[in-house]
Amino acid sequence: MLPVAIVGGGPVGLALALHLQQAGIGCAVLDARPDGALRADRRVLALSHGSRQILERVGAWRSLVATPIAAIHVSQQGRLGRTLIRARDAGVPALGYVAEAGKLGAALAQACADAKVTVLHETRVLGADTRADRALLRIAEQRGESAREAQLIAWAEGTVSGVNESVRRDYGQQAIVATLQTRQPSGNVAYERFLATGPVALLPRDNGFALVWTVPGDICASLLALDEQGFLSRLHDIFSGRFDFTDVGERSAFPLGLRFRESPVGNRAVWLGNAAQTLHPVAGQGFNLALRDVAQLARLLREGASDCGSALLLARHAAARRLDRRSAIGFTDGLVRLFGIREALAGHARGAALLALDLMPAARRFLARRMIYGARGW
Repeated sequence: MLPVAIVGGGPVGLALALHLQQAGIGCAVLDARPDGALRADRRVLALSHGSRQILERVGAWRSLVATPIAAIHVSQQGRLGRTLIRARDAGVPALGYVAEAGKLGAALAQACADAKVTVLHETRVLGADTRADRALLRIAEQRGESAREAQLIAWAEGTVSGVNESVRRDYGQQAIVATLQTRQPSGNVAYERFLATGPVALLPRDNGFALVWTVPGDICASLLALDEQGFLSRLHDIFSGRFDFTDVGERSAFPLGLRFRESPVGNRAVWLGNAAQTLHPVAGQGFNLALRDVAQLARLLREGASDCGSALLLARHAAARRLDRRSAIGFTDGLVRLFGIREALAGHARGAALLALDLMPAARRFLARRMIYGARGW
């Protein structure tokens, strides 16, 4: 019987497999996609310095091409007050790194190949039955349907599901993503600018920026339909002429909402990544939280569990991750709600708070370490 069956061969599932392989815990990754499909993912991820440390431990960082973030500039449109959070505030070489999801997946896949991790492609899980002492997975692969037994199922693909087990909130927003080129260099500075309609993030990437623009769902289509000059003109106005945008790549959009399981564990099952929680992209917390979940689970399994799916072990994992999960969920949801208040007084209060943060090094350090290492960063 397999100690751990990992369902999903994305970055989260592969990261868990590498952790378990290092700990000497048997596992197999069951991935519905063909080999190499992960490399086609053009999404951009903001990896915290803490995530870099996790990826370094499993040998997946050295081959990854990523752009460091030296500082984050936070402001709101049409209001006074801004703050600049620098890497030195947190005592780290970079606050984070910007990398393409497909390239991260390729780095993790290569590390898995080097470590001889079992990854079964084109293997789809049809269902799972859990019992007191084991879990039974029904799978479909090229040669037909079969079954596998495991002590623990780690669900690392898909989204949060189960009406009675999850919390859902629709923000009524879409995120427009694209790559941008500017005449002036990024200086490795990321920008988060809050508008009444939602935040706009510019993440330094290679010689330009990656854009994540949150917009109301009812105007998203019209923005995507703008020609290149019209689209760049809108961004020029948002950033008050700070940048001379020269080119925009292919634009796409996806809906934004908050979804999370009240508990990330069940009977011989654990949910990780988007299967456990899907957060608003503001502050870039989602994937970094997932990697911390993975590291904590692997740590508990490494401590000598004879049964990887025991109820006691899973309860310990849920308890260990409760503070960080709740804090990340509350932090991102709170930012969306706080900066979504349109009253003038609220705008002035936010500006004053940003100004105060800029004048308080200890507060900036606290916030920076919180974003890098999670709720226990202090």
